[in-house]
This record gives sequence, C-alpha cells and structure tokens, in this order.
Amino acid sequence: MSLLITLLAFIVAIGVLVSIHEYGHYWVARRCGIKVLTFSIGFGKPLLKWQRGETQWQLAAIPLGGYVKMLDEREDPVAPEELHRAFNRQPPLKRMAVVVAGPLANFLLAIVIYWAIFMGGVQVMAPRIGAVTPDSLAGHAGFVAGDVVTRIDGRDIESWADVQLALIDRAAARVRSSVTVERPGGGEIDRILDFTDIDKDAIDGSLTSRIGMSVVAYRVDEPPAAGSPAQLGGMRVGDRPLAVEGRPTPDWPAFAAAVRARPGLVTRITVARGAQTLALTLTPEAVEEGGRRIGRIGAAGGPEPASLAGLRRDVAYGPVQALGKALGQTWDTSALSLKMLWRMVSGNVSFKQLSGPVAIADYAGQSARLGWVAYLQYLCLISISLGVLNLLPVPVLDGGHLMYYSAELLRGRPVSERVMELGQRVGVGLLAALMVVALYNDVTRLLTG
Repeated sequence: MSLLITLLAFIVAIGVLVSIHEYGHYWVARRCGIKVLTFSIGFGKPLLKWQRGETQWQLAAIPLGGYVKMLDEREDPVAPEELHRAFNRQPPLKRMAVVVAGPLANFLLAIVIYWAIFMGGVQVMAPRIGAVTPDSLAGHAGFVAGDVVTRIDGRDIESWADVQLALIDRAAARVRSSVTVERPGGGEIDRILDFTDIDKDAIDGSLTSRIGMSVVAYRVDEPPAAGSPAQLGGMRVGDRPLAVEGRPTPDWPAFAAAVRARPGLVTRITVARGAQTLALTLTPEAVEEGGRRIGRIGAAGGPEPASLAGLRRDVAYGPVQALGKALGQTWDTSALSLKMLWRMVSGNVSFKQLSGPVAIADYAGQSARLGWVAYLQYLCLISISLGVLNLLPVPVLDGGHLMYYSAELLRGRPVSERVMELGQRVGVGLLAALMVVALYNDVTRLLTG
C-alpha cells in the first residue's frame, strides 16, 4: 500500500507540474500567433491522443517530462501561407516570451498554492530549541534548551522551518552566523554559529541535527527489552541520547541512524540522565533488514512531553497578507535553490545533495501520507525547483534558448547553427552527468538508509 501511495503521489505530481509548465509555453505561443502542433505529457509513443482545434493533445509512454511542438521550418517544411505562424519566423522578443512562460507558470503555480494554504491556515512549529547536545557546534556556541530563535543574521524568524532554511543558507555560505534568541527567563541574547570550517557533506536537511540542536527533546520512553544491548548496557527509561561515538544525536532519528550504522561494533553512547551526563558502552545486535546488515539495541524513544507543550500553532492570514507571504516564500525558495546550485558548482556544498526521480518519488509518498497540506507544499517546492532549473543558461533548457535569443537581440542576427549544435551537445552532456550523479545519490541513500 505504501508503494502504491508513493507511485500515485509521484505520478500526480509530475503530471500536474509538467502540464502547468508546458501549458505556459502553449498559452503564450497561441497569444503570439504561433501554431502549436502537439501538446504532449510524457515522451515516446503516445498512449492516448485526441485532436482539439489544430493541436494534437497526447499522453505518452515515458512520464518524466513533456513538450509543446510548434510549427517550425527547422523541423519540417512549412506551407508558404503559414510561414508567419512558424516559431522560427517570430522576432526574438516573442520567442523569448514563449520560452520563459514555462518556468513562470511553475512559479505562478507555487504562488497560488501557497496563497491558498496561508489563507486556509497552516500549522507551524515554533522556533524553540527543544534539545541541545553539549559537545556540539550548537552546544559550544552557548545555546540551551528553551531558547526561542527570533532572528538569524537580521532576518526575522517565525517558525522552525525558517530556522532550518536560514541555517542551511548560512552554512552553505561558510560564514559566522549571528543567531538571536529569547531566553526562557526573559531577554534576548546573540549567539554565534561558526560555519567557516563545516564539512560540506553536513549541509543538508538534517543540518540542525548535525550541529547539535533539535526542536523536540527525545528520550527512552519504554523499558529496554530484556537481554537487549540497551538493557545490558545500562540504558533506562528517561535517558536522553546525546551522542554516539562522540557524534551529536540531538533527536531520535539521528540516534537511531547512528546505531543502525554500527552492527556488531562496541559503541560508546553518551546520555543525559537527570542532571548527569553518562557514557554507556554497548554492542548493537547485527540484524538483516531489507537485504542490509544494521545495528539494533532494543530501545524505543519518544518526545519529552514538556518539549511538545505549545510547540505547534495554527497560523492563518487575510487575502492580501497571504499573497505577500506566498510571494515571499516563492522568492526565498527560488533564491535558496539558486544559491545551493552555485555552491555545489563552487565546491561549498556537496553534490550528494542532488536528488533524482527515486528520491523525489519517495518525498512525494511521504508528504502524501502526511496529508494534503504537506503534499501541496511538496508540489510548491518541486514546482519552484523545476522553474529554477529550466531558467539556467544551459543549452537544451529554456534558459539556454533565452541565452541564444538574447544574443540574437543584441547582435541583430541569429546565433550560427554550428554554435547551437555545439551548445546542444554540451547541454545534453551536462544534464546527463547531473542525472547520473542524482541517480547514484538516490541508490546510495536506499542502500545506506
């Protein structure tokens, strides 16, 4: 059932996003007087097709994209009476409008969905730190449980999601970041997180956990199984894991992942027990799961009730304010996507952060299981990413065509066929390389959990 939900969520997401993107091209092309021959969702052999006006609409066999085919002398002969409707005969500004319309349609979709979400109300997590690992970057910076983050480098913070995105941005920039927090006892204080020497492999969605802070404090909430490594190693109900082999584990997922990575190995686990910090030594049992050998200690964890109090709150906005929030969210996400891409190229961020279709499908399934709002937010994120990617100045992408038409506008004549052909080869090579890296990352994530 879980696999079915994942597949359906992925197919719906790709279908909606590709349809919106291609419809942007189609709508502007028609307004510019260009004849559209085919509107296809998917590539390859058509599975379903129908004629509407002068355009053939179709669903094709390979669902990873789509295209709009316009009348063009470079592809097929064009009757003299229809030359004025051929794409290649249009002035550069019209061609640029058609090309940019696809990515803009993706941004517009995100804005509309975010607008509806913000008007209908969304549940957010307060930007309050629930747990801090003492021997970690956050711990050394002086953060304590209960701190409420209000600003990061002058940017106002409203939710824990804001904290995560802002810190990823600052870490990727390799800077010393000023974080303003409100202390439980009252008053504001600034803390400095020094990201200048952070490992680029640590800059991902788990960054807050990697630097030693979590929005919720986790603890062992059931007695460890009799005879289990946790019970034999002295772990008790109420213990809060802080680190595994010296690496911070401020939340239970991080702790579980660290244990799973050490099957059959003697392991030192640091826990907080009341006011004490203890070092326990145990050996995770080696078990087979999904064809992989993982470690298991026989302990179950859950959030501390005190860290959940007042953590979630419902927020809703009026139409005008919601539109402003939607525009801001779309802009911030677009800017962060561009920054992260550039920082991958410049070496500040690892290419391990690239995701391919397997990871995208997995995220689609996860968000669908969390409910409609989470799934719609996922659609917004992927739609923005699709828009940003297509605007990159890479031949074969919309941004590459914009580059050619801009050069034609400035030079007064088209770019030579030789240059365009060479650009196509380079563009295809770059995209193929990125896809190989993304698929490799997907497979690695599946194998390592």
